[in-house]
Amino acid sequence: MKPVTVDMLRAHLMAASLTAMGTEVFALLALLVLPVSRQVFGSATFQLLALALIIGGVIVMRRFAYAAFELAIQSRHAIPHIGPTRPVSVAANCPRRWLVILHLRFTGRPFVLAGY
Repeated sequence: MKPVTVDMLRAHLMAASLTAMGTEVFALLALLVLPVSRQVFGSATFQLLALALIIGGVIVMRRFAYAAFELAIQSRHAIPHIGPTRPVSVAANCPRRWLVILHLRFTGRPFVLAGY
């Protein structure tokens, strides 16, 4: 597998695992607060709901990362260069740098951190 593909898969799996962790915390809180039996969490309905929440969470993360990337381009904190192999320059002082880098990892675009 190409390193770019591995990096894209790693970004998606990281987003999915963070969303799964949030779903698990939500289920734990529901177990503690609401009168829910433990058998509910083993049902196929709950498993499908958890899968839908994880997929939805990854989609929401992708949208937030894309919006942060667009804002960084508008504020000149990120400068995309023309060409598929030329990296995007991301300023070190970008306020949403981690989301911008997450978007670049989701899309497989190369990037460099610039000190401007």
